[in-house]
Amino acid sequence: MMKLNEDLIDVKNSNKVGGGRKTKSKEPRSALQSLGWSLPLELKMRLLWELLVLHSVLLCLADDNTLHGPVFLQEPDSLIFPLGSEEKKVKLSCEVKGNPRPTIGWKLNGSSIDVGMDYRYSLLEGDLLINNPNKSQDAGMYQCVATNPFGTIVSREAQLQFAYLENFKTRTRSTVSVRQGQGMVLLCGPPPHSGELTYAWIFNEYPSFVHQDSRRFVSQETGNLYIAKVETSDVGNYTCVVTNTVTNSKVLGPPTPLVLRNDGVMGEYEPKIEVQFPETVPSAKGTTVKLECFALGNPVPTISWRRADGKQLPRKARRHRSSGLLEIPNFQQEDAGLYECVAENVRGKNVARGQLTFYAQPSWTQQISDVHAAIEERVSWECRASGRPKPSYRWLKDGEPLQPQGRLQLEQGSLTIPNVSLSDAGMYQCVAENRHGVIFASAELSVIAIGPDFSKTLLKKLTLVKVGGEVIIECKPKASPRPTYSWKKGKDILRENERITVLDDGSLRIINVTKSDAGSYTCVATNHFGTASSTGSLVVKDPTRVMVSPFSMDVTVGESIVLPCQVSHDHSLDIVFTWSFNGHLIDFEKDGDHFERVGGQDSAGDLMIRSIQLKHAGKYVCMVQTSVDKLSAAADLIVRGPPGPPEAVTIEEVTESTAQLSWRPGADNHSPITMYVVQARTPFSVGWQAVSTVPEIIDGRTFTATVVGLNPWVEYEFRVVAANLIGIGEPSSPSEKRRTEEALPEVTPANVSGGGGSKSELVITWETVPEELQNGGGFGYVVAFRPLGTVSWMQTVVASPDAARYVFRNESLPPFSPYEVKVGVYNNKGEGSFSPVTVVYSAEEEPTRAPTTVLARSISASDVEVSWAPPWENQHKGRIQGYEVRCWRHDEKEENAKRIRTVGNQTSTKVSNLRGNALYHLAVRAYNTAGTGPSSAAVNVTTKKPPPSQPPGNIVWNSSDSKIILNWDQVKALDNESEVRGYKVLYRWNRESSTSVIETNKTSVELSLPFDEDYIIEIKPFSDGGDGSSSEQIRIPKISNAYARGSGSSTSSACTLSALSTIMISLTARSSL
Repeated sequence: MMKLNEDLIDVKNSNKVGGGRKTKSKEPRSALQSLGWSLPLELKMRLLWELLVLHSVLLCLADDNTLHGPVFLQEPDSLIFPLGSEEKKVKLSCEVKGNPRPTIGWKLNGSSIDVGMDYRYSLLEGDLLINNPNKSQDAGMYQCVATNPFGTIVSREAQLQFAYLENFKTRTRSTVSVRQGQGMVLLCGPPPHSGELTYAWIFNEYPSFVHQDSRRFVSQETGNLYIAKVETSDVGNYTCVVTNTVTNSKVLGPPTPLVLRNDGVMGEYEPKIEVQFPETVPSAKGTTVKLECFALGNPVPTISWRRADGKQLPRKARRHRSSGLLEIPNFQQEDAGLYECVAENVRGKNVARGQLTFYAQPSWTQQISDVHAAIEERVSWECRASGRPKPSYRWLKDGEPLQPQGRLQLEQGSLTIPNVSLSDAGMYQCVAENRHGVIFASAELSVIAIGPDFSKTLLKKLTLVKVGGEVIIECKPKASPRPTYSWKKGKDILRENERITVLDDGSLRIINVTKSDAGSYTCVATNHFGTASSTGSLVVKDPTRVMVSPFSMDVTVGESIVLPCQVSHDHSLDIVFTWSFNGHLIDFEKDGDHFERVGGQDSAGDLMIRSIQLKHAGKYVCMVQTSVDKLSAAADLIVRGPPGPPEAVTIEEVTESTAQLSWRPGADNHSPITMYVVQARTPFSVGWQAVSTVPEIIDGRTFTATVVGLNPWVEYEFRVVAANLIGIGEPSSPSEKRRTEEALPEVTPANVSGGGGSKSELVITWETVPEELQNGGGFGYVVAFRPLGTVSWMQTVVASPDAARYVFRNESLPPFSPYEVKVGVYNNKGEGSFSPVTVVYSAEEEPTRAPTTVLARSISASDVEVSWAPPWENQHKGRIQGYEVRCWRHDEKEENAKRIRTVGNQTSTKVSNLRGNALYHLAVRAYNTAGTGPSSAAVNVTTKKPPPSQPPGNIVWNSSDSKIILNWDQVKALDNESEVRGYKVLYRWNRESSTSVIETNKTSVELSLPFDEDYIIEIKPFSDGGDGSSSEQIRIPKISNAYARGSGSSTSSACTLSALSTIMISLTARSSL
């Protein structure tokens, strides 16, 4: 153990020796004062150093976070206090941490507040409370001051303001008389106040407020009311309403009467801008900037905004009150500039301009942080802040200004102490400020004085090195100031020579190590405050040597190999083998599919490479490491595989059906390229397709080819694939896209047909020719047709390539007459051939007569059956393809009728999904491809009443002998429902989907007992209106086979039906689903 006065010293301030780092008892400064400074100089220095050493020892024993200077957790914010508030108290918050716990004080306008001298002040855990705050006494700038034995810091400034709003002084205002059409301004003149105000105007009586629009505007800057053009509806009394947004108080000014003069109407005149923003508008970063602009004029002027520098208005800018207010939220540097407000009407225009200038309060870009410096070290701090204008800097130590004098160097936010002393310890603050704000950054300077100490940095107990190697034995004790170093080997002082040197940091370096260098080494460190030493041993080992190195190989894709790596080494040392591939370590877990370490001995680290791919070609390095040395051996692996992709595929020339290509060969991957294959792709193909070439087979020494068999006027792109004896390689990148030349069209339309259409029409249809087969631009169709049996063709041109239909209209065209038709093609190069001739019929006439004898009858509440007779054949024209039945309810419109169509000669149908007990109208008409014929007279039918809505209830079942007897309550129909005619019992086996039905007019039914399968049963009533609501499903459990065989008669069932407990047991049915 070293003596106390030789141990470490850590001092914050020479006037606060050991301050606060020992206990919460008296501060060391007070202890020194109690000793008195009249002692002899030698004794005073001894006391000083012993207290410093004691303080430093406590710092070493304590946690790093135990003792420190003040740090603000919360600083005061500026406040606006509303006068007249029910809350008669102001609270300025300040929260500080530190150890010892800091004491907190406050400053007002730079002067300390003596809390004990004014009953209105009190402190609550650092917060300043002001009771009954007074505007004249308490308004100003406040700062929180925090102090502990390590120093003092001051908070940012917080301004306390008082908000109030007094009453208007005058009670009446003079009448304002204007001419109709004239502009007018009513002044508000707010009373004395503090705090932000908002303005509104009452028209005549509350709550009728003036609505702002393009003609009326209330300035939130002055409170004045502007009317661009007075109208007769504006006559009345106007009252200015002023609201303080802080106090929420509101006062009303005296009313101002507005009347119209009787000397005529004001004529038109150009705009006169009455509300405009200042020539310069300083705007803070991040705030919302509001610009007002309003003009008087006749007609009412329109207001628009623009930037004079030609830039667009910010996209975030918003216009309010008919553009009388321009609002720019989150104002930034790029939003600054010259803005213009333009007021315009038919008589002219005027412009108001203002420069928006950008400013920003200081904001830290680089703050200072705590520094623990050794005595006599150089300490330098630098703080940087952004802001506009550029901030200036000043420094505080323990809350007091620092001046650039003596050892202190202050320049543009930097503070440098070249040779730090004990007296420099304390709390420092960098202050950045411009005319828009002030910010503070704090840091603590700890000055450390300590004798050499190896307690945490002992020499390594054992250092290993190989023969012929180099070793550095580190010696890094904790010490301040820097100590001097000396070394011993065993008990002898070690002398430096060409192999043995002591480095600047005290470490010992030995090169070309021999066996004789082994032994124990001691580092001795000394400074003003003491001496300390630490000892370690050096062990010298034989070097590691590679016995079998990996060797270079040529392999083929898919093969597997082993690269050897075997060494001799000192077996007392652990050895580690690692492999790298092209400079990157191989991850055997991640790449285990291909790489594996093999060998099985501690002196072997062979590498197996399985299923080799082209990507595995490169340099492999085996690295061997022990605790004393490391060495490596390398080998190159060449992998033969399919060729790489060809390069620079170029289309040299194209014709109607060919393309001349060239390319450069890619990598042959150590196996000569034997052939190339060309592939093509168009917008119409599915992926890449092999194409025919000349030469048909392209050998590996040929780098050009002609692609043949291409379609004219199609955009192609090409790629080339190379092959060698090992396989087919990856394709090249696609060439540019080129279109082949145009040619006459060769493909004719398919499936030419037609027919139908309206009267006097011949409709001809076909399948369009795909774009890739059109052979050129300007593609279209030539449609030719003639009456069957005639010679001359009529032709027409359809210019659209997407057209698939042509309609020929002629009033003399006979209905349903046969025509021969054909469709040809053409493009910019000329006409192609026609399709084969086919026969198409012209449009037929719609039927001319209505069906007769229309009858309808209701067959249920939702279904009606309708029948009719066809028109007389000799009394109508037009082929009949079928009939259309229209059905509509009496309270519906006929155009909304339900339509049902029949096909062929069918003369009856059923109309379903109708409403029960409702009157319907039905009519029938014939139709064909030309349309529908005249309708028959409507017939009426009333659907039957709906079936019963109540399902059967109280269903029970009983078993007797081999039967199941079901009983249920009778269902009674409601007045608007059909009478019950009987019941349907639906039953099925549990695992079967088909259902059986029993109809009965009773309320009971008998079923055979279920064997092997459960019964699923439902019961529902039926009536003339149809089937009613069904009961819930009932599950009747199966009877076992043993029971079925034992149930011979009713006389023995009492003994054998043990599963049912007794014969004729009545069970209430349960819902099974």
